[in-house]
Amino acid sequence: MSVVADRRIRPATESDLDALFDICLKTAEAGEDGSALYSDPRLPGYLWAAPYLKFHPEFSFVLDSGGSALGYALAAPDSAGFAALLEREWWPEIRRKVAGLVPQRPNDAAVLQRIAHPESHPAWLFTDYPAHLHINILPEAQSAGWGRRMIDVGLQALKAAGVRGVHLGLAPKNARAKGFYQHLGFEDVSRDGRVTFAMRLNP
Repeated sequence: MSVVADRRIRPATESDLDALFDICLKTAEAGEDGSALYSDPRLPGYLWAAPYLKFHPEFSFVLDSGGSALGYALAAPDSAGFAALLEREWWPEIRRKVAGLVPQRPNDAAVLQRIAHPESHPAWLFTDYPAHLHINILPEAQSAGWGRRMIDVGLQALKAAGVRGVHLGLAPKNARAKGFYQHLGFEDVSRDGRVTFAMRLNP
C-alpha cells in the first residue's frame, strides 16, 4: 500500500461504507459536490460505490487519513458478471428502499431510473476491457498525487488477477478528468455519445 505523511491507501472494509456513500455524494456532480441534487444522500452511492465494497472488497481501496476515508478506488473485474450479480443480489433490495421516494431534486429522477433499469454497455467494450473502475477523492485530498496512486493500486490488483483490460466512464463536461486519464495512459474509446476511457492490462 502507498503511504505519504499521515495518509495511506489501504483495502476498504465494511466500516468504510458510510464514508463511501459520503464521498460519492460529495463528488457526484462531475467531481464536485452533489449534495443539493439528491433527496436521499445515499442515491449516488447505491449506484457507484456501495455494491463494489459488498461484492468485490478485494478490488476496493480507500485513501485513509487518521482513520477517515478521503477517497476511494473501486473496481469490478468482470463488468458483465457484476451487472448480473447486482440484478440478482443488490437491486431488488435497493428498489424496495427507494420505492416511496418522489423525485424532488434535480438528479433524483435520473438515478431512480438507473436503479430501476441499470445502464447496459456494448459488447465490444467488455470484450477488450471487461473490468471497470470508479475513483473519487474529496477536494481536500485532490491535486496531491493521490489520484494517480489510487489508480495504480487498483490497476495493479486487476492486473495481478489476470484481467485483460479496464474501462471507466466520465461525465462529458469533466474535461479535467479526461486530461488526467490520458496522462495516465488511458485511451479515449468513446462511442455513441458515451465518454469512455480504457487501458489494456494483460495480453
